[in-house]
Amino acid sequence: MSELAKTAPAFVEMAHQIVWASVATVDSQGRPRTRILHPYWEWDGEQLVGWVATGPTPVKVAHLERQPNVSVSYWATNQDTCSAECVATWQHDLETRQRVWDFFSSTPEPLGYDPRIIPGWTAPDADAFSVLRLDPWRVRVFPGIVLTSGGQEGEALTWSG
Repeated sequence: MSELAKTAPAFVEMAHQIVWASVATVDSQGRPRTRILHPYWEWDGEQLVGWVATGPTPVKVAHLERQPNVSVSYWATNQDTCSAECVATWQHDLETRQRVWDFFSSTPEPLGYDPRIIPGWTAPDADAFSVLRLDPWRVRVFPGIVLTSGGQEGEALTWSG
């Protein structure tokens, strides 16, 4: 079994339990900027892809235009952490925007939600609604039990591609 095939399912499970992630971009002076986003992840047995419904704010657009690499980090109070270092790309096609909209609106909370609660997000083709695709090049899963047991229990997983 490949490292990705071992790491990706554990990452998706943990990320979807935690739900909210800190996502860092980099500004024109090389300084990080973090915001809280709500990605969902798909693992098809070969490829891990993240999807974020988000607003195309001028800051986010400028950061990703200059440097498309982002850091996505999850943390839970039981010390479970997982992260994905990714290339982020805007997805402008209506088919993808509709699919991401439908995923969030049809999935039970807390992973799913009604996108219309966000001001300006009236439909998948609304100017205020956009989609980011996240293609990881590194994924890490670190169950809190590894930390709290002094490494005697659990297993940290890392994949780099």
